[in-house]
Amino acid sequence: MSTLDFPVNITESAVTRIKRLIERDGRPNAFLRIGVKGGGCTGLEYVTQVEDSPRESDLVADYDGVCVRCDPKSATFLEGSILDQSDNLMRGLRFQNPNSEKSCGCGSSFTPKN
Repeated sequence: MSTLDFPVNITESAVTRIKRLIERDGRPNAFLRIGVKGGGCTGLEYVTQVEDSPRESDLVADYDGVCVRCDPKSATFLEGSILDQSDNLMRGLRFQNPNSEKSCGCGSSFTPKN
């Protein structure tokens, strides 16, 4: 899958941060998994974690040598989103999601549009 077909666009600054996270992790086949799960303040919580166990159904993209994976169900909630580096108090990654009706103050969870 090309990055054009992947549900999330990842900025250059986020790719740089992700590279550092994966390097720090140290596992040779590590990648970033993005997705959503039930929870958080507003209904669905964003997931970003370094893993090394791919799933057969994963959507996969390469951003400047960084492998990013997303499950198909999460992709429907993340379609058209941008993942960027965040310099807020949480110092991490932040989604800009056009499918979000509202988000919590820290940006870690959202309510999807109907």
